[in-house]
Formats: sequence, structure tokens, C-alpha cells
Amino acid sequence: MSAPLYNRDILALAVATAEHLPRPEARFHASVRAPLCGSRILLDLDADAAGRVTEVGMHVEACALGQAAATLLARHARGRSLDDIRGARNAIAGWFAGDGEAPDWPGFDLLAPARDYPARHGAILLPFDAAIAALESRVAAA
Repeated sequence: MSAPLYNRDILALAVATAEHLPRPEARFHASVRAPLCGSRILLDLDADAAGRVTEVGMHVEACALGQAAATLLARHARGRSLDDIRGARNAIAGWFAGDGEAPDWPGFDLLAPARDYPARHGAILLPFDAAIAALESRVAAA
């Protein structure tokens, strides 16, 4: 029997997006939309000279799962590079496809109930896609 899709932990993560308010003063921005479900994230981030994330802000219009994933991204992105975040995103997508264990991203195991709901996968990948887009804009500007 699988766990409920929306449980207390996921809902607590969803409301915690408020801990990561938009940062219009940030140097790098991305606006990404998941075509299947219409979820959207506006992500603002700063990075140090080595390209590692230093700050994250966001505005998320998504289901509770997308919001929860955004909180997990924002809480644990500091110190991570474009390659780190791209690797995590690819591991998540692979896990959704049935390859391997839950990705090595703190707290991601809480989203395990969503693995059985492919229509929700885009919303969960969205914050990682946005962080990748923002960090790629940093590389392009360099």
C-alpha cells in the first residue's frame, strides 16, 4: 500500500515556500512553466565567483508537491554548482522513471509518494529546472 500523496510533511514543505521570498535584486533569474500541469516558478538566485549558489528566492504557483520540491531546492541549494543541481535533477527524473533509489537530495524521500503519479513529476522537477536555467544564464553572461 502506498503512502498518501498529500501528507503532513509535504504540506508543511509546501507552506514553507514563504521562507524563500522573491529576490528581485538577485543577479540571476528564471521563469519556468511545466506544460502538463501549468505549474510555474519564478526563481531568483545569486552565486559566488565559482558559480555556487549563495541565495535563493522564489514565487511558486504549483500544487503542494511542486511547492514542497521548491522548498527542498531552496533549503539545500546553497553551496551547490550548476553541475550539482543538474545531477540532482537527472537523478530525480531517473528515479521517477524507475531507475534506482530516491535521489541524494536532503528531504527528497518525503516526496516518494509522488513517484506513482507521473502527472505530478513535472511540478516536482520544475524548481530544479528553474535553478538550472538561472545558473545557465550566469554562465552565458560570463
